[in-house]
Amino acid sequence: MKAVKGKFFSRGVRLRGEKSLSSACEIKPLPPVSEVAIPLSRHIGKPAVPVAEVGQTVKRGELIARADGYVSVNVHASVAGTVTAVESRADGRGDSAPCIVIRRAETDETAYMPPLSDPTAEQIVERVREAGIVGMGGAGFPTHVKLRPATKVDTLLINGAECEPYLTCDHRLMLERRDEIVRGARYLQKALGAERTVIGIEANKPDAIALFEETDLSVVALKKQYPMGSEKHLIYCCTGRKVPLGKLPADAGVDVQNVGTALAVCEAIEQGKPLVERVVTVSGRGVAAPANLLCPVGAPLSALAEACGGATEEAVKLVAGGPMTGAALTGETSVVTKTSSGFLFLTARETNADPPTPCINCGKCAGVCPMKLMPMQTEFYTSVGDYEKANVYGGVLSCIECGACSYICPARRPLAQAIRKAKAELRRKK
Repeated sequence: MKAVKGKFFSRGVRLRGEKSLSSACEIKPLPPVSEVAIPLSRHIGKPAVPVAEVGQTVKRGELIARADGYVSVNVHASVAGTVTAVESRADGRGDSAPCIVIRRAETDETAYMPPLSDPTAEQIVERVREAGIVGMGGAGFPTHVKLRPATKVDTLLINGAECEPYLTCDHRLMLERRDEIVRGARYLQKALGAERTVIGIEANKPDAIALFEETDLSVVALKKQYPMGSEKHLIYCCTGRKVPLGKLPADAGVDVQNVGTALAVCEAIEQGKPLVERVVTVSGRGVAAPANLLCPVGAPLSALAEACGGATEEAVKLVAGGPMTGAALTGETSVVTKTSSGFLFLTARETNADPPTPCINCGKCAGVCPMKLMPMQTEFYTSVGDYEKANVYGGVLSCIECGACSYICPARRPLAQAIRKAKAELRRKK
């Protein structure tokens, strides 16, 4: 179906894509690792409860931790082997996370669920829940919850924007796994009872746009604009609908799912395969050979770096995710999670380590904020511990954490960090 041009939104920022470093790199499997440490939390909702015990032999795809409530997800073994520990491990972000550690066996036995043939909407939702699928675009919200919105939706929107610089994992999936993505989208559409499916792809991926024009999905070619991948802005640019402040996409009749999520749903339905692996971009000028790697959940970052020739001497900063919304890491102790889209090894040319200076009240952060908020007010009131006023005057709870304010700030103020801290404190008080 011929692509139509999407709308564009005001504000936001224009970024150098830096995607040429890895956009031509076909997906290749990560060489086998000796051990994985599978996190039980790295998703929105409660951590899963371990059901596997130390010393137990498990197969790939076997349930090792059960969802703790509705907004939680099952966790499965990403390799066959022996459970050696159930413990908290440093996540490289200055925190720790509960993990199940598995020493990989020589064989790769699987314990997948039986495939489903022509499943009903209820069977699709239940299989998605059983498979532990979450949104793979970054937030990690349990997909089975999104498939049961409180209000009726008529449009399924597949997010193929991938607007973050450097990241190309979704682009490669669209080029190499198109048919599975389309079938997964059809399963999602059936589960929702939606009338149509739309896929939005940024214009800097003309090969992916052309490929999906050959399908029966409605294709929208989006302007290269950051943060185009944000749900609310993607919905407006693809459908013309606006999601009111404080409301969810379903309130505008739309459900948004990432291309990686659609692929995972297809595999869960047709192969019975739980979410035990994902494609991760390793990029930046601080790594010898950027790549897109298919990695088991829990694989150590050190193994990904080794598969890409290792970090170069010029690497000065390590980031999990994209440069705008990602988190700086203290070292290569991090592991691949269900929401890991990339790891970046950045050089001094690619990052700015200058210390912050006093705010000059230029208003640039407010000028680029796609949600039309006042980030400088959030940072001021957060710095003095008045989080309620940070929300009243800065609108922090409406922030989508895109990082545009930090990017544009000439004083290098820690705006994004202040926003995250204020949100965390407000949620803790509730």
